[in-house]
Amino acid sequence: MSETGTESEGQTGTESEGGNGARTGQGRGAGTAVVVGAGVGGLATAVGLRRAGWEVTVLERRTAPERYGTAFGIHPSAQGALDRLGLGDALRARAVPYRGARIRRPDGRVLAALPLERIERRAGRPELLVSRPHLIDALLAGLDRLGGVRIAYGQQLADPAALDADLVVGADGINSVVRGARFGGASGPRPIGTVAWIGIAGFETGLYGETWGAGRFFGMTPVEAGRTNWYATVPEATTAQEVREAFASWHDPIPRVLAETDPATWIRYEMRHLYPALPTFVADGRIALVGDAAHAMTPNLGQGACTALLDAEALTRAVSPAGPAGLPGALRAYDTERRRSTQRVAFGSRNLHRFMTGRRPALRDALIRLLPKN
Repeated sequence: MSETGTESEGQTGTESEGGNGARTGQGRGAGTAVVVGAGVGGLATAVGLRRAGWEVTVLERRTAPERYGTAFGIHPSAQGALDRLGLGDALRARAVPYRGARIRRPDGRVLAALPLERIERRAGRPELLVSRPHLIDALLAGLDRLGGVRIAYGQQLADPAALDADLVVGADGINSVVRGARFGGASGPRPIGTVAWIGIAGFETGLYGETWGAGRFFGMTPVEAGRTNWYATVPEATTAQEVREAFASWHDPIPRVLAETDPATWIRYEMRHLYPALPTFVADGRIALVGDAAHAMTPNLGQGACTALLDAEALTRAVSPAGPAGLPGALRAYDTERRRSTQRVAFGSRNLHRFMTGRRPALRDALIRLLPKN
């Protein structure tokens, strides 16, 4: 679970100035697009579309950029997507490599190594950790450099069908208004009965990875110099003090991390996923979903932000040569490329969560010990 910013997309809305995202300059460039949501997936999509010549408006329910959250793990494939969007250097300027992480028992005994070094050897680059605010800032800076993209904050979406644009992208998170209005209500947010707590300690632990206990786990990753990103699940804990008590007997430095992180900075959220899986990510020949709006998942595989970035790059690549006239076919190609792969990731992440939080860990730990320890 190396992705530990709460949900990778925010809830969003629209109605921009001038009336529901009205087109300005229809027929210029590749076409007009409205992106609903200014989270990771929405901003990355806006960057890709603008680079391809689309006229883009981003609509966001919040009144300002949302920089909540702690750290995202950015896998090599998602780094490649950022490179293709012209944002790879900005990511690497603030990210740190993630190496040497282990899975441990509460007493500190190492069960196995996370496969980070194998991933690095295979991909030729390491997994990176970046704080969510830094990633959002890099995406916003990328839009500023491109110019010509308006972000309308503080807007509420009334009816996605009223958006007068060639292309509408729903990047408005797990509670997506676009999904609910255009894809029906059969698929929606489902709680999994687990509460997550995340925070950043003001020191480097030097010990990274995850510790798995009975029904709970604790993770630590690097995030930037002098700080450690941490996350915990404790189903029964409702206060910071209860979280500290739940991990008081676990190996060092877990109690210290919790003791030295100001509870006022902790983030608590209910873990949810999108269920059942959508039969399509596209509708009406002009609407597409990306990120959590399409496939919100538990964070156990650290893939939420990564899949949103891959969605954004794949969508913009599909529609870039098509233009408005070719959108229906381009959107079908996007759906073919992304839907099954992201839904497999979401399924795997949910099953890993069940495996990690089992309340009878003896068999689980025995299986984990079969994996390499370095």
